[in-house]
Amino acid sequence: MSQSFHVGQRISFKSALCTVRYVGSVEGTDKEWLGVEWDDPKRGKHNGENNGKKYFKCLSSSLTAASFVAINRKADKEQSFVDAVREKYATDETYLPLVFSLNTAIEISGKTVEEVGFDKIKKQQSQLNELKIVLVDGYRINKATSKCAIKDVCPRIVEVDLSRNLFEGYSEIVNICRELDYLKSLRLNGNRLTLRPGDLENATEAFQKITSLEIDETLLSWEDVCLLVPKFWDLATLTLSSNNLHSISSPLPISTLTSLTMEWNQFTSMSDLRPLTKLASLESLHLKGNQISKAGTARLVFGKKLNYVDLSYNQVSTWEFVDTLADVFPGMTALRFAHNPIYEHLAREFGTVVGVDDSYMFTLARLRNLKSLNFSSISDEERRDAEMFYLSRIGQAMAKVSAEEEMTVTSQHKRYAELCHMYGEPTVVRKPADAVNPDFLEARLIKFTFYKPSNKDETGNHGDAIMIAKEIPKGFDVYQVKGIVGRLFGLRPLSLRLIWETGEWDPVAGYEEEEEDYSDEDDDEKVHEAETESKRDKGKWMKREAEIEDSTRQVGFCVDGLEATVRVEMR
Repeated sequence: MSQSFHVGQRISFKSALCTVRYVGSVEGTDKEWLGVEWDDPKRGKHNGENNGKKYFKCLSSSLTAASFVAINRKADKEQSFVDAVREKYATDETYLPLVFSLNTAIEISGKTVEEVGFDKIKKQQSQLNELKIVLVDGYRINKATSKCAIKDVCPRIVEVDLSRNLFEGYSEIVNICRELDYLKSLRLNGNRLTLRPGDLENATEAFQKITSLEIDETLLSWEDVCLLVPKFWDLATLTLSSNNLHSISSPLPISTLTSLTMEWNQFTSMSDLRPLTKLASLESLHLKGNQISKAGTARLVFGKKLNYVDLSYNQVSTWEFVDTLADVFPGMTALRFAHNPIYEHLAREFGTVVGVDDSYMFTLARLRNLKSLNFSSISDEERRDAEMFYLSRIGQAMAKVSAEEEMTVTSQHKRYAELCHMYGEPTVVRKPADAVNPDFLEARLIKFTFYKPSNKDETGNHGDAIMIAKEIPKGFDVYQVKGIVGRLFGLRPLSLRLIWETGEWDPVAGYEEEEEDYSDEDDDEKVHEAETESKRDKGKWMKREAEIEDSTRQVGFCVDGLEATVRVEMR
């Protein structure tokens, strides 16, 4: 029975896919076994070793990817691509092998017969003929066809998903693709493909019109990728995620590629990607979920066509790395950089609590050419606010050291001189040694009453407004105050306007011409108040208010006194 199995064979047991790595006996037993590597590495019990003896090696680095399976265990039935398409997309279970064309009359014993009962078959065939997207992921496919040519069943396919099937090599995949004249997109995710001699013999003809290729979770080596990809003459999009890639040994021999995705691999440094700089046509590079933490010692520069980079969910922890991105990707205008540990370092550097908006602004301010960050478009106003905010924080860091040590701070900020030229140098206020820390309770505080008018309250009336009182140190700058207000109301700080209501009234133009005199004798206080309110209602007086503009000024210089009412509005 062992002769029916061979090393490298793909099998499915109750929909769980595996590859045969060993056929034979196991010490301590009197049976023959199949040593298999499961596609799901958590399914097994070992890595090909039993009782200290190594029986086979797995592609996966997992310690639980392998098992020994009884050789007489029943496997799931394999099938051809055509059978899988019929199984999924045919509207009736009735099956007729299409060994003849349904477009011609049927003859039996030399006589033409009426096609009674063939209507359903014709309807099925018509539906399959029109299929353009075929998704047969996990349908136990191990060959192209059995009795019928693919062109006779589903010739119009544009996109096909052959992921997680039972192909051992590429030959049957080539046989499928060579019959699909309109094929543009091919997915091979989750297969365990071995590049065997002769597999790619006719691949160029079969793959010539394909523009998108996905080979995620295949555990292909970079060397095999470089042998496969050149067979796709017109390839524009390539996905190589979750393949346990650690480094790239040679350039990818293709000149048409515009998008490359290599997420959830094991790259640790940008220098691991150096050969990719040869891809002159590349426009987007997706590196989400790797272990990248270093920029690398030697300088590397990607082409100027590369405008989008995704470095989210990596291990970047220094701003030096961020500063190098403008040089590594000179054409980059869009970046995704969320979920990196760098923002913990940011809090240590500036000694302050850092929120989502703060992190966003620091990243934006360091990269002058960005037009989109974490999927958010950047307006000119947002860029100006972020750069001024960043400059103010540099000023605060400078204030914590002596004037002689300022260079130790400014040298850590690559754009400092450029931003000073644009907005002026930040105000550096060094406190005396015995000064009271504004964060302490005994410091002088301003009692702010922030209120946000309700949607119905267009006049600014306090009626249904949301009001929150908060004591804030006078030494906090406007950006810090906006950050506090944003957290209080659950709003983005830079989307807010803060309007200080002074509580005083100012006369408007023309009031003096109609002002009446009142004698001391005739002046009745209640009548006077009523008439004054009447004049205010007619617009002869208006409440004086002032917007607290975005700046690095301390808030104590923006309002008078130790209490202030501030209206919160959206820009």
